[in-house]
Amino acid sequence: MQRAAILFEQYPDIKTAYGLCHSLRMIFAKNTVKDAARLSMARWYNKVEEAGFHSFNVIAATFYEHYDEILNFYNNRSSNAMAESFNAKIKLFRANLRGVADKKFFLFRIANLYAYTH
Repeated sequence: MQRAAILFEQYPDIKTAYGLCHSLRMIFAKNTVKDAARLSMARWYNKVEEAGFHSFNVIAATFYEHYDEILNFYNNRSSNAMAESFNAKIKLFRANLRGVADKKFFLFRIANLYAYTH
């Protein structure tokens, strides 16, 4: 904590950036209702605009563009992490094979490896 206080004292921009990151994290950690999250996001956009950091403007623009999809997280608090994990496994499998020559056989192997049910 002391190191952070010294760092923030010497570099106020880092303190502002940290605050923006933390407040964005808290939107997803604390809000449980979609409308409350929408309001928190709007406040966060205002903070980003006031801060004037280009990198956060890019992030805010991306969030703004995908606003509804992001807020769908609050419907049942689930994400697409499982799909992303599966995509990573497929990419690794494909890389280990050094490409795919026979598409049907590739899909067959994927099904056999990852579609195992208990």
